[in-house]
Order: sequence, then structure tokens, then C-alpha cells
Amino acid sequence: MLSEQTAGDAPDISVSTTRLALGVAYSGQAYEGWQSQPHGRTVQDRLELALAAFVGTPVRTVCAGRTDTGVHACNQVVHLDAPVHREPFSWVRGTNRYLDADIAVQWCKPMGADFHARNSARSRRYCYVLLESAVRPALEAGRCGWVFRPLDGQAMREAAALVVGEHDFSAFRAAQCQAHSPVKHLRVVHITQHGQYWRFEFEANAFLHHMVRNLMGCLVAVGTGQYPPTWLAQVLASRSREQAAPTFSASGLYFLGPQYDAHLDIPTRTPAMDWLP
Repeated sequence: MLSEQTAGDAPDISVSTTRLALGVAYSGQAYEGWQSQPHGRTVQDRLELALAAFVGTPVRTVCAGRTDTGVHACNQVVHLDAPVHREPFSWVRGTNRYLDADIAVQWCKPMGADFHARNSARSRRYCYVLLESAVRPALEAGRCGWVFRPLDGQAMREAAALVVGEHDFSAFRAAQCQAHSPVKHLRVVHITQHGQYWRFEFEANAFLHHMVRNLMGCLVAVGTGQYPPTWLAQVLASRSREQAAPTFSASGLYFLGPQYDAHLDIPTRTPAMDWLP
């Protein structure tokens, strides 16, 4: 097996245009989101620089779901058209050689030419980790949300059930959202408690910009007793962003990754998912 250092120096076997899927995990604290920017302080910029260093030529990537500043990912799926042939394990170890410590490729899988990280996805999953404590987080700072008031889990679950399904989610849409339609199918909102940590899991066919964080703001408002659970249905029906709670912190939001048709055999778990509360 090639070492992490020597993997980047492996000789090219042949020129190819094989489409590859990569699973990427990252902490979003140091980056201004996923999407490439001229200043280069994004996850996509760092990943593409590492890929270019590994293969010796520019490489472009397409992701399954763009994340905002401060948002993390456990299994961001990207695709690229490989300009050289390397074994899948070499793409993982060789690319990671050139990445910062808070970004790491988790797996690599050759795909058919028609695979598209974004367009082939059937759904996307997010998780929000929230600390309920009188004292703000320290070790977890930047990696979880925080609320100092006690939360009523039953009230939040009742409220969440009212927005599951296919709806116009305009009330939870950021002004800068570029989605063609505000109608999305929210398939799952699952809320569990682990000690003083709460875990909110969301799955939908697609999400609007800031949709999860705006839903979180409303769920926390219900959980702390500011509004009854039925208020969330009223906000949804209003289709007005002004009726909803403020956008919640990005710190506790994790992109768990997309879901694809089973025959594609795309990995759906990475070690980071076991690390989350």
C-alpha cells in the first residue's frame, strides 16, 4: 500500500476521463462556505487545489449540496472527471496529503459518465446539533448551536410534524435563495435528545437557502415556550419570511449527505456521523 506521502507521487498509468465520486468531510468554521470564490477561502477552492497538486493539472468538482459559511459536512458528495488514472485509494490518500487538517476525502468510487453529484441525488439530509445549557459551549464552540433555556421536546416534535410533506416553504427561504421553486418535499424531521444535546435530523428532496436554519429558529422558539406548536403551521401557511423566527446559528449544522438510487452503491455513512451526538 502506498503511504500518504508517496501516493501523491504515483506515476500516471494512462490519460482518462473517468468520472469519479468522492465523499468529503469538513469542518466549516474556517471557510466561507462550499462554493468557489475569488478569495479562495472556500472548501471547493481548497479541495480543487489539493486535487490539482495531486494530479498535476487543474480539476473541477461539482457538489451534491452547497453549504454556507460555518456549516459542516460529514459526507459531501462531489464528482469530477479524472484527467489521469489512479486507484480509488490513491485519490483518497493522495488528495488528503494536500488538504488542510479540517477537510478530508473519505472515499472514492468510479462512476458512469451519466452520474451527477447534484442531479442524480434523490434527497439530501442535514443534522443540527444543539446544546441546551445555562453555560455556553467551549470545546464544542463552532460545532453546535446553543440555547440556555430548557426545551420541550414534545412541543417541538408536534410542531415539526406540521411542516412535514410537500409545501411552499417561502417562509423559511433566505432572500438570496436562487431556487426556481419554493415548493419542496420535507420527508423527515426527527428530534432526539442525548443528555444535554439535541439532534434534529432533516431529509428532503432539496432544501432552500437557509431553510434548515430558519426551521431551527422556529422549532427553538416553540421549544422554549415562545409559541405553541400550531404557530409553525401558521408561519408555513403565511409564506412570509417576516412571520418566522430569526435564522439560527450555522455552527451546529451538518450536511449528512445526499441519497442516491441503491444501484449506484454510494456510501451513506462516514466515521464523523458516529462522532456526532
